[in-house]
Amino acid sequence: DLKSEMNKTRKLPLMKDTRASDSSQEEAIDQWARRRKQFKDSKKCSSTGGSSINSTITEGSINSEDARSVDLRLHFENEDRGFYSENFHSASWVFRGDDVSPDNSPRCLSKRPRPVAIRERTVKIAKGTGNYPWGFRIQFSKPILVTEVDTNSAAEESGLQVGDILIAVNGTDVTSMPHSEAANLARKGPDILTMVVGSDISRYPNTPRPTCRGYLHKRTQSAILKGWRKRWFVLKHNGYLHYYKHKKDEGKCRPLEVTKLEGAEIGVDTSLGKPFVFKCVPQTGNRVFYFCATSNQEMKRWLEAMDKAVRPVHQNHVWVDVTLHNTTLPPLAIKNPECLGLLHQLDRSKDIWIQHYCILKDGCLYFYATLRSTSAQGGLYLQGYVVSEQPLGSKRSVIELKPPSEEFKTFYLSAENVNENKRWITALKASINKWLPLHQAIQDFMNRPLEETRM
Repeated sequence: DLKSEMNKTRKLPLMKDTRASDSSQEEAIDQWARRRKQFKDSKKCSSTGGSSINSTITEGSINSEDARSVDLRLHFENEDRGFYSENFHSASWVFRGDDVSPDNSPRCLSKRPRPVAIRERTVKIAKGTGNYPWGFRIQFSKPILVTEVDTNSAAEESGLQVGDILIAVNGTDVTSMPHSEAANLARKGPDILTMVVGSDISRYPNTPRPTCRGYLHKRTQSAILKGWRKRWFVLKHNGYLHYYKHKKDEGKCRPLEVTKLEGAEIGVDTSLGKPFVFKCVPQTGNRVFYFCATSNQEMKRWLEAMDKAVRPVHQNHVWVDVTLHNTTLPPLAIKNPECLGLLHQLDRSKDIWIQHYCILKDGCLYFYATLRSTSAQGGLYLQGYVVSEQPLGSKRSVIELKPPSEEFKTFYLSAENVNENKRWITALKASINKWLPLHQAIQDFMNRPLEETRM
């Protein structure tokens, strides 16, 4: 299959210079051609498309929370290959693309339509009471954007997030529809509002938000006090169940207990002879939790939310998926690069310069052994880095990539001459500027006058 064929391909020895034998080059190219054909047949997507394959370029999964720090060297075949992504925390960055003007940034909140990778999901919101029964706002824009989600609302519990794009409402496509028409479509529909929403490359799909909250009666198993106690429960997207004595304690006091639900057993319980009782048996420990809801509907709501926490779906940031996919491509197959060419990287442990063929794309610098390589050795996530030209040792012109914090690595690169260095510096600065810190993006967004509809 595709995955095993790709793994076999990665086991091919790297071409260390352009003097490799013609037969080994032809074999690698043939391997690439076969792999590319399989990829097109099975996935049919481009290097920046909405779907992507997860590369196994390192032994472990590389994501924003568990990034692996590796030195990108050509001559150590036993060293893990991957990305230096220490400074990329996906919940802290917004991709704005080429819209560098403050009037149009951040890109994810811009009124301009844009071709970016979209991850779709279905959100179902139960209609509440009052003038705004669903608890969110949408913005006058194309595509329609969610600009606010009320705390403790049905929208928040369903997982709707600020910045989500409305794709369909109750089965009707709204991507080209004015937001007022989409709002009317929702109001005229059933009490369960069903929406297909998308998170683009700028969004982190696992942003921590409560997925279910409310009062439940918890059975006390103490030898002194037995019975049922009313407690305020909060189930979060990370799969942990918190509970407090009172609702007002959330956010002010430490929870009385925190339980991890992943791998737990949950289900309705009839052994106690009490209606609307369900139990939870965590994977670790020997405790059994018994909960009692106020109605059958409330019990089902908690069981559905807990079931998702028991079997969570782990996803990378969309941009991480795209960059990992791009590592499986040869250098010239990455579409619309911002800069490409030879760069030398300083290996400070040995005080030597190692040559790479490099591709710059959307804030990621990909490293290849040679132009003829069939896949990347790894790359560098550039978010937050400052680019400057510095003298270093015998070289009077070196590209310095300085991180925003001393805990991260500083990288030194050098092109063939001073003019090439300047070309790379200009391109690197422009590529880094495609990303905006989330706090700045939110501030820019809040300062813009908006026309909204509250739902």
